[in-house]
Amino acid sequence: MKPLMLFAIIALVSIIIVTSFDLQLAPNAAIMLAPDSAANALYICPTNSAFWDGFATALLPFHKFLIIGLFFVVMLLMFSWGWALYQNLLSDSFKRESFQKPWQLTKFTFWASIIVLLFAVTPNHYRRVTVDGLQGQYVLCESDTPGAKAVRADAVHNY
Repeated sequence: MKPLMLFAIIALVSIIIVTSFDLQLAPNAAIMLAPDSAANALYICPTNSAFWDGFATALLPFHKFLIIGLFFVVMLLMFSWGWALYQNLLSDSFKRESFQKPWQLTKFTFWASIIVLLFAVTPNHYRRVTVDGLQGQYVLCESDTPGAKAVRADAVHNY
Protein backbone atom coordinates (compact mmCIF):
# COMPACT_ATOMS: atom_id res chain seq x y z
CA MET A 1 0.00 0.00 0.00
CA LYS A 2 1.26 3.47 -0.84
CA PRO A 3 2.45 5.59 2.12
CA LEU A 4 0.06 8.44 1.28
CA MET A 5 -2.91 6.07 1.25
CA LEU A 6 -1.80 4.56 4.55
CA PHE A 7 -1.49 8.05 6.05
CA ALA A 8 -4.99 8.94 4.80
CA ILE A 9 -6.46 5.79 6.38
CA ILE A 10 -4.70 6.43 9.70
CA ALA A 11 -5.83 10.08 9.71
CA LEU A 12 -9.43 9.10 8.96
CA VAL A 13 -9.48 6.45 11.68
CA SER A 14 -7.96 8.94 14.15
CA ILE A 15 -10.60 11.55 13.34
CA ILE A 16 -13.40 9.01 13.76
CA ILE A 17 -12.04 7.85 17.13
CA VAL A 18 -11.52 11.40 18.42
CA THR A 19 -15.04 12.49 17.45
CA SER A 20 -16.68 9.27 18.64
CA PHE A 21 -15.26 9.54 22.13
CA ASP A 22 -15.56 13.37 22.33
CA LEU A 23 -11.82 13.83 22.88
CA GLN A 24 -10.27 17.29 22.69
CA LEU A 25 -6.66 18.39 22.63
CA ALA A 26 -7.27 21.53 24.70
CA PRO A 27 -10.70 21.44 26.32
CA ASN A 28 -12.21 24.71 27.55
CA ALA A 29 -14.38 25.26 30.58
CA ALA A 30 -18.00 24.45 29.80
CA ILE A 31 -20.84 26.89 30.43
CA MET A 32 -22.64 25.83 33.59
CA LEU A 33 -26.42 26.19 33.63
CA ALA A 34 -28.99 25.54 36.32
CA PRO A 35 -30.37 21.99 36.07
CA ASP A 36 -33.91 23.24 35.40
CA SER A 37 -32.85 25.38 32.41
CA ALA A 38 -30.20 23.03 30.98
CA ALA A 39 -32.79 20.88 29.24
CA ASN A 40 -34.21 23.88 27.35
CA ALA A 41 -30.93 25.49 26.24
CA LEU A 42 -28.87 25.37 23.09
CA TYR A 43 -25.37 26.76 22.63
CA ILE A 44 -24.60 29.14 19.79
CA CYS A 45 -21.37 30.72 18.57
CA PRO A 46 -20.79 33.51 16.06
CA THR A 47 -19.65 32.29 12.65
CA ASN A 48 -15.92 32.58 12.06
CA SER A 49 -15.48 31.65 8.41
CA ALA A 50 -16.97 34.67 6.67
CA PHE A 51 -14.81 34.09 3.58
CA TRP A 52 -15.99 30.54 2.93
CA ASP A 53 -19.60 31.35 3.81
CA GLY A 54 -19.47 34.26 1.37
CA PHE A 55 -17.86 32.06 -1.27
CA ALA A 56 -20.57 29.42 -0.86
CA THR A 57 -23.27 32.10 -1.00
CA ALA A 58 -21.75 33.47 -4.21
CA LEU A 59 -22.02 29.99 -5.76
CA LEU A 60 -25.73 29.64 -4.92
CA PRO A 61 -27.00 31.20 -8.20
CA PHE A 62 -24.94 28.62 -10.13
CA HIS A 63 -26.07 25.62 -8.06
CA LYS A 64 -28.62 24.45 -10.61
CA PHE A 65 -26.15 24.76 -13.48
CA LEU A 66 -23.51 22.84 -11.50
CA ILE A 67 -25.98 19.99 -10.95
CA ILE A 68 -26.93 20.01 -14.65
CA GLY A 69 -23.25 19.90 -15.63
CA LEU A 70 -22.58 17.05 -13.20
CA PHE A 71 -25.41 14.96 -14.61
CA PHE A 72 -24.27 15.72 -18.17
CA VAL A 73 -20.76 14.47 -17.38
CA VAL A 74 -22.13 11.40 -15.57
CA MET A 75 -24.23 10.52 -18.64
CA LEU A 76 -21.16 10.92 -20.84
CA LEU A 77 -19.31 8.63 -18.44
CA MET A 78 -22.01 5.98 -18.71
CA PHE A 79 -21.89 6.12 -22.49
CA SER A 80 -18.08 5.93 -22.58
CA TRP A 81 -18.01 2.95 -20.17
CA GLY A 82 -20.78 1.28 -22.14
CA TRP A 83 -18.95 1.85 -25.43
CA ALA A 84 -15.73 0.41 -24.04
CA LEU A 85 -17.59 -2.64 -22.73
CA TYR A 86 -19.40 -3.06 -26.05
CA GLN A 87 -16.13 -2.90 -28.01
CA ASN A 88 -14.61 -5.57 -25.76
CA LEU A 89 -17.68 -7.76 -26.18
CA LEU A 90 -17.51 -7.46 -29.96
CA SER A 91 -13.86 -8.41 -30.13
CA ASP A 92 -14.37 -11.17 -27.52
CA SER A 93 -11.19 -10.13 -25.72
CA PHE A 94 -10.30 -7.78 -22.91
CA LYS A 95 -8.37 -4.70 -24.05
CA ARG A 96 -7.25 -2.71 -21.05
CA GLU A 97 -6.37 0.41 -23.07
CA SER A 98 -10.01 0.92 -24.11
CA PHE A 99 -10.89 1.63 -20.48
CA GLN A 100 -8.12 4.18 -19.81
CA LYS A 101 -10.03 7.26 -21.01
CA PRO A 102 -13.30 6.40 -19.19
CA TRP A 103 -11.35 5.68 -16.00
CA GLN A 104 -9.46 8.99 -16.22
CA LEU A 105 -12.72 10.85 -16.79
CA THR A 106 -14.31 9.01 -13.86
CA LYS A 107 -11.51 9.98 -11.48
CA PHE A 108 -11.55 13.58 -12.69
CA THR A 109 -15.34 13.82 -12.33
CA PHE A 110 -15.27 12.34 -8.83
CA TRP A 111 -12.62 14.71 -7.50
CA ALA A 112 -14.04 17.75 -9.30
CA SER A 113 -17.48 17.07 -7.81
CA ILE A 114 -15.98 16.66 -4.33
CA ILE A 115 -14.11 19.99 -4.63
CA VAL A 116 -17.18 21.83 -5.94
CA LEU A 117 -19.28 20.30 -3.15
CA LEU A 118 -16.79 21.51 -0.54
CA PHE A 119 -16.86 25.02 -2.03
CA ALA A 120 -20.64 25.17 -2.42
CA VAL A 121 -21.63 23.69 0.94
CA THR A 122 -19.44 24.71 3.85
CA PRO A 123 -19.74 23.05 7.28
CA ASN A 124 -21.48 26.17 8.58
CA HIS A 125 -24.24 25.54 6.05
CA TYR A 126 -25.52 22.64 8.16
CA ARG A 127 -25.01 24.31 11.56
CA ARG A 128 -26.24 27.84 10.77
CA VAL A 129 -29.18 29.09 12.84
CA THR A 130 -31.10 32.29 13.49
CA VAL A 131 -31.88 33.36 17.01
CA ASP A 132 -34.95 35.40 17.90
CA GLY A 133 -33.89 38.77 19.28
CA LEU A 134 -30.24 38.53 18.21
CA GLN A 135 -28.68 40.07 15.11
CA GLY A 136 -25.80 38.38 13.26
CA GLN A 137 -24.96 34.93 12.00
CA TYR A 138 -24.70 32.07 14.47
CA VAL A 139 -23.94 28.37 14.35
CA LEU A 140 -24.73 25.62 16.83
CA CYS A 141 -21.75 24.64 18.96
CA GLU A 142 -20.82 22.84 22.16
CA SER A 143 -20.93 24.30 25.66
CA ASP A 144 -17.13 24.34 25.91
CA THR A 145 -16.49 26.14 22.59
CA PRO A 146 -14.83 29.54 23.05
CA GLY A 147 -17.40 32.31 22.57
CA ALA A 148 -20.39 30.04 23.15
CA LYS A 149 -23.64 31.50 24.52
CA ALA A 150 -26.56 29.64 26.03
CA VAL A 151 -29.97 30.58 24.60
CA ARG A 152 -33.48 29.20 24.94
CA ALA A 153 -34.01 26.32 22.53
CA ASP A 154 -37.36 27.68 21.33
CA ALA A 155 -35.63 30.91 20.19
CA VAL A 156 -33.30 29.04 17.82
CA HIS A 157 -34.42 28.28 14.26
CA ASN A 158 -32.55 26.72 11.36
CA TYR A 159 -32.37 28.49 8.01
